[in-house]
Amino acid sequence: SVAFSPDGRLLASCSEDNTIKLWDPTTGELRQTLLGHTDWVDSVAFSPDGRLLASRSFDKMIKLWDPATGELCQTLLAHTDLVKSFAFSPDGRLLASCSKDKTIKLWDPTTGELFQTLLGHTSWVLSVAFSPDGRLLASCSEDNTIKLWNPTTGELRQTLLGHALYVESVVFSPDGRFLASCSRDKKVQLWDPT
Repeated sequence: SVAFSPDGRLLASCSEDNTIKLWDPTTGELRQTLLGHTDWVDSVAFSPDGRLLASRSFDKMIKLWDPATGELCQTLLAHTDLVKSFAFSPDGRLLASCSKDKTIKLWDPTTGELFQTLLGHTSWVLSVAFSPDGRLLASCSEDNTIKLWNPTTGELRQTLLGHALYVESVVFSPDGRFLASCSRDKKVQLWDPT
């Protein structure tokens, strides 16, 4: 996985060599190598303000780094199986993660505090996404469903049924009017999240 910082001044990459690297995309210069994961690192994402870099690994951990210094800020430990996806809320105050342990967890990325564990899926949860206004969190699963949650209260708002196989990914349109989902059933579906 690779991710640009919001200001475009850094590019983060992660690898099966258990490392994260931070690069200057203009010059190609290696700025930092972040060490701490004990297994493959398969995804990285910057917070909306660019002050944190999140990484997830086959070691079942999420780590939060200061991309300016390379310092490890937080290690999030609560999932009991592989973390499949994560997403920052638009205001950066929440980090949502989902796992093969069938749960979604909501964290304070600044302190590492676990706010909520969302239960409802009956199989691996594969992807999570916040709506642009931050009022909804979408999740999708190998149980063939999409669920919409209130990320403030943890309340389940909707269960969306329509795919015949695993739902692999979900994403909101920039204006929040549509939720798109894709599935092993070879379909992309568009939903009204309200």
